[in-house]
Amino acid sequence: MFNAFSSIDYHSIRARTPSEAAMKRLDGIGQVLSDLDLAGVRTHDDLTRALLTLDTADKCIRAIRAEFRTEAASDRLVRKAENLMELIERARDELTGCRAATS
Repeated sequence: MFNAFSSIDYHSIRARTPSEAAMKRLDGIGQVLSDLDLAGVRTHDDLTRALLTLDTADKCIRAIRAEFRTEAASDRLVRKAENLMELIERARDELTGCRAATS
């Protein structure tokens, strides 16, 4: 799981501006989230791993947003971060609802 997050920063190094670097990081987090297989969660360990991935992604997004809080962040950056955070919440709700159904 963390290998997926480690490649995100490599791509952001190539960015020309801090805002572009943040967008590349958010794109990478979006890729990690899109690769998450919620339907494949079968065991408690699968659930724990998926929730940990979601929590890590959420913390990364919050760190990126905090970095730009003092600067005038672009609307696009803010929108992308908010969309990813909404996706995380929906996935978390789906997983915790799934857990209650299988317990």
